[in-house]
Amino acid sequence: MFVVGFMATGKSTAGRSLAARMGRVFVDLDEEIAAASGLTVPEIFRAEGEGGFRARERAALTAVLDRREVVVACGGGTPCFGDNLERMRAAGVVLALRASLGEIVRRADVLSRPLLAGAVDPLAAAEQLYRARAAVYEAADAVVDTDGVAPDDVAAELERRALLRLGALAVRLGARSYPVHVAPLASAGLLVRELCAGVTRVAILTDANVAAAGHAESVRAAIEASGIPTLVEVVPPGEGSKSLAEVGRVAAALVRKGLDRNSVLLAVGGGVVGDLGGFVASVLFRGIACAQVPTSLLAMIDSSVGGKTAVDLPEGKNLVGTFWQPRFVLADPATLSTLPARELAAAYGEALKIALLFDAELWERLERDPRSISAEELIVRCARWKAEVVSRDERETGGERVLLNLGHTIGHAIEAAGNGAVLHGEAVALGLVAAARVAGALGVADLGLEERVANAVRRAGLDADLEPWLRDDVLAWVGADKKRTGGRVRFIVPETPGRARSVELALAELTTLVTGC
Repeated sequence: MFVVGFMATGKSTAGRSLAARMGRVFVDLDEEIAAASGLTVPEIFRAEGEGGFRARERAALTAVLDRREVVVACGGGTPCFGDNLERMRAAGVVLALRASLGEIVRRADVLSRPLLAGAVDPLAAAEQLYRARAAVYEAADAVVDTDGVAPDDVAAELERRALLRLGALAVRLGARSYPVHVAPLASAGLLVRELCAGVTRVAILTDANVAAAGHAESVRAAIEASGIPTLVEVVPPGEGSKSLAEVGRVAAALVRKGLDRNSVLLAVGGGVVGDLGGFVASVLFRGIACAQVPTSLLAMIDSSVGGKTAVDLPEGKNLVGTFWQPRFVLADPATLSTLPARELAAAYGEALKIALLFDAELWERLERDPRSISAEELIVRCARWKAEVVSRDERETGGERVLLNLGHTIGHAIEAAGNGAVLHGEAVALGLVAAARVAGALGVADLGLEERVANAVRRAGLDADLEPWLRDDVLAWVGADKKRTGGRVRFIVPETPGRARSVELALAELTTLVTGC
């Protein structure tokens, strides 16, 4: 977390108080520079000039970027040079303090400031510098006024604004970073007001089942209580709503109801609504802000995080889509009480996938007793792993995000062939069994891993019997997989719980390895 602002806005005082309030370590960047150089900041300016100081400042910033649970008070110029601000936003929340120029002059001895000490007219130079840097500070994640405000009150407001941006976890994508909140639906209004600046109207997209459960109405009431006009658009439940025809219908309806480019679309529902809502937001008016409010366990732990949106074609699942990151994710575990037991169980297909990919300890717990883990812990733990991957490989270009497709190549084929009879998480669970089988056949994993995966799937209350699905009509859908290139497909195989890798296989070879013939 970084506190920035012009000279004499109180960065060190507020930063130290903020760190104490949040149980973090306080770091003063100027003190770090002085300690590393053995010189005071004014001495560095006299000996090396501003260029030398900025080089030392960049090195000191680099040294603290990877530190966790810290509050860093930065010098007034730190965010104004090079890519410092971008790097700070990629590493954490940036909070700016604002004060009027008159208040700054009252607080500060401008003649003592290295950048102003040699000026013919220090006050004029201060005003020029103040105006030149103002836009940079305004680009911070949040700006807090300090004129006439007690330091403790400034720190309290910084904490409030920071927590809204931190959530239970965050996806770090620089200026497009966003929090994942595990909190009541009543938080929706505050989050929209704080994280969707300039919003004129909110559209809630939901399906008939979620609307009947009252969740969309709860969100609408929370947002309207914050003073923002809100409308609700309802689509039929089920995978059939993920179509280009429904995209066109929803987009036209939203335009007729008064949405504009400063509107926000909230997808309130499961994975289908999240995919459809994110896609509509990404193309309506060439892109409007959106937020994800998942109401199914599967969407909370997986599909609401990461910014992938897509709709289906008759030729395959998720073949038309975009990357469109939300402004926030709000997951309320209380909504899970309205889910059918089958849908709750289906989410464990994705939970087992995350554990098999990254988290051996979580895998062992799920393997022993999936229901021993609370919904809130499962949401945070799975979503955090996905957030970390997305933060490093947003668009699946660096190779790491492709791992999240574990279980999906065969799973999507089963889901498509089932024509609605198999839920996504159920299909992914079967796909995990298939992936473990392929891993064993390739010698990538121990041959016993398939049975371990199958047993874990069964303990979660899901079907692990892959054989009835190894039909020609099912396997034909593998050819429509998004990861196919020509006659080959990138296939994810587990090596051991907590570790997996991508292999490239010919479609015919994959079919042989899965079927054993």
